[in-house]
Amino acid sequence: MGCMFSHLAAKFAFFPPSPPTYQVTKTPDGKLTAVSSSTSSTFPAAGDASLDVRVVKTRRGNKVTAFYLRNPNARLTLLYSHGNAADLGQLFDLFFQLKVNLRVNLMGYDYSGYGASTGKPSEYNTYADIEAVYECLQTEYGVGQEDLILYGQSVGSGPTLHLASKLPRLRGVVLHSGILSGLRVLCHVKFKFCCDIYSNINKIKKVKCPVLVIHGTEDDVVNWLHGNRLWKMAKEPYEPLWIKGGGHCNLEIYPEYIRHLYRFIQDMENTTTKSRLKKIWQEIRRRDESKGCCSFRLCRPKCPRCPKPSCDCSCGCCKWSCPSLKGCFSCCKKPTCGSSCCKCSCLSLKGCFTCWKKPSCVSNCCFPKLKCCSCFGKPRCPKCSCWKCLKCPESECCCCAGCFSWLCCCGGGRREGERETRGGTTMAKSEG
Repeated sequence: MGCMFSHLAAKFAFFPPSPPTYQVTKTPDGKLTAVSSSTSSTFPAAGDASLDVRVVKTRRGNKVTAFYLRNPNARLTLLYSHGNAADLGQLFDLFFQLKVNLRVNLMGYDYSGYGASTGKPSEYNTYADIEAVYECLQTEYGVGQEDLILYGQSVGSGPTLHLASKLPRLRGVVLHSGILSGLRVLCHVKFKFCCDIYSNINKIKKVKCPVLVIHGTEDDVVNWLHGNRLWKMAKEPYEPLWIKGGGHCNLEIYPEYIRHLYRFIQDMENTTTKSRLKKIWQEIRRRDESKGCCSFRLCRPKCPRCPKPSCDCSCGCCKWSCPSLKGCFSCCKKPTCGSSCCKCSCLSLKGCFTCWKKPSCVSNCCFPKLKCCSCFGKPRCPKCSCWKCLKCPESECCCCAGCFSWLCCCGGGRREGERETRGGTTMAKSEG
């Protein structure tokens, strides 16, 4: 059933030019060359080293045509996935301009059923197409994912994000008029349907490299909201380009398009693994600070920024006496009580729980009186286990926040002569 829906959706998603705007022929020496079927594009003469014509076989049995445009000054390679109504013959002039202006090597390919590629266009065929072309880049040109930028225009954002979600060390991704999913282009839905194709809304979350989103504000085919949401959902979003007044197929004519894209390429060239990790951590800290202290929800031994947990109500239900408090005392989460001896239902708990250890109970406790052995962070003596509290009598000692002074019978604990005052009574450490 899902396969039938996929084929049905493909009829509304793919519009390959008919007839194709180019043909692939063989030269007398056996090399492949492209010949234009119209006057709209002019291909280099046969034997020109700046253009390689490739025919790549996919895992689904189709043969796709790819153009590799070589730039001797390039450090990165751009893998371009085009829209649903164009082929390589129509895009060759654009490829040449991008190769020169961005100083990159560029690999463009036709989906199955487009141009000189065999087969029929479908969602899963495009996935197999881009995987085969990427493998060709690896084996024939030695391009690793660290030196690769994926570029997806319109429907091309589908195979682009499919491959990007599988390459953890990819250098970057460009989404040009990208879509959230095929069905969401036609109507605003919030659920996934079996007939939907190109679920980019789910795959964008798996991309681990910088993502540049380019979208026109007046796009009447794929609404600008698609690009905006993709940018917000990216793990490492790059500064987006919203072209005011731009449509769906004319963004390349705006001067800011090539300027912004060139800046992105330069930033990717200057990015190393170390600088990328540093930038990611800076972004995490920035988001953390915007949410408040300790939003990482990680247990730390001590937090210098957070106050001690306290209760600002007068109900008396929260005195930090119950040893049955459970849950990870991390980052401003209200603890829960698993014992019937304490009514820890107060919502006024404030402060960070990262700095304090979860209390433990060694006996049948009764709120609010507990033995000192159940206080927070009890130290341990290397010689014995006899520790006494200097602040309160043993019979009345509770797990209050102030009960953190200890004395050992064998001489451990506070320094000699140190004194502590509690309720007008002075208590000092004994010599023994």
